[in-house]
Amino acid sequence: MAAQHEVPERYAETIETMEAAANGFAVEAGRGPSDKPRHLALAEAIQGPVLIVSWSSAFVAGVIGTKAGTPLLLCFLRFACAALLLTALAFALRSKWPKGKTLAHTVFAGVFMHAVQFCGFYYGMAHGLGGGVSALIQGLSSMIVVVLAALTLGERLAKAQWLGFVIGIVGVVVAIEDRLAFSPVAVASAFLGLAGISVGTYWQKRFVSGVDVVSGTAVQLAASAPLGLAATLLFEHPQVTDSTRFAGAVAWIVLVNSLGVFLLLNHMLRTLPASSVSTLFLAVPATTSLLSWVFAGQTMSAQAVAGLVIGGIGAALAAWGATRRTKA
Repeated sequence: MAAQHEVPERYAETIETMEAAANGFAVEAGRGPSDKPRHLALAEAIQGPVLIVSWSSAFVAGVIGTKAGTPLLLCFLRFACAALLLTALAFALRSKWPKGKTLAHTVFAGVFMHAVQFCGFYYGMAHGLGGGVSALIQGLSSMIVVVLAALTLGERLAKAQWLGFVIGIVGVVVAIEDRLAFSPVAVASAFLGLAGISVGTYWQKRFVSGVDVVSGTAVQLAASAPLGLAATLLFEHPQVTDSTRFAGAVAWIVLVNSLGVFLLLNHMLRTLPASSVSTLFLAVPATTSLLSWVFAGQTMSAQAVAGLVIGGIGAALAAWGATRRTKA
């Protein structure tokens, strides 16, 4: 259950409304779809697609941003600006802040989910790895998290989930098989990002599920900012070549990706099985490719389209299996 806020009674209704928006309309445990107001049911229905599209947009913004400036500087600004905004929101909502061991677990999960993941992926994109391929590699975190959850969290997986995961992986591999000739630095950086999202998501589900979503994300971003700055100073010569595009990329990934997406992701990790949430990431490569085509003019080969279709089928099958298992 989410942490409760100790606030005067006259503020309860206002803060409850703000929390509902920040948390993606959290749902009380044990309530069936027929018991929920229509707007809450609608919010639940669209939170998955919203997460997929918003998450995918980070790769498109990353491609734009890393062409306009250095990647680790982009990450540092993302973490620092988002941390300031979320900290202000947490104080406005009088959110409870994690303490003791919970604080340590929150920081650990956040460093991997933010600093390790995005420094790895953005550094890889700056060295020639496309947004779609980065999304593909990130999508492999689904299988890693599912296996870890099955082994340690007691989450039982339906056969349809396993089949969906396999089909999804095959699909995304087919989609980019003809574009795998990348530099070792780019590939290594992307797999470092993969390790970050996998470990962070698993740790978040196991040890941080009860932390307030606003203050918890603020802590995670604040912990990631110094690491982003250190990486900037150690591994690159920070510079900006196109201030307009760079500022636009920073604004997008701060407001949409670092705030909106991670608030929604943390909420979903608190209220849904880890395997159900991680399944959504199988659709990210296809969505990223579509967004790249729309906003960056990147065309897709027939093989890529076929792979995206296969991946979409796998994602749908895995999601269906997760839904049936949850209702069982």
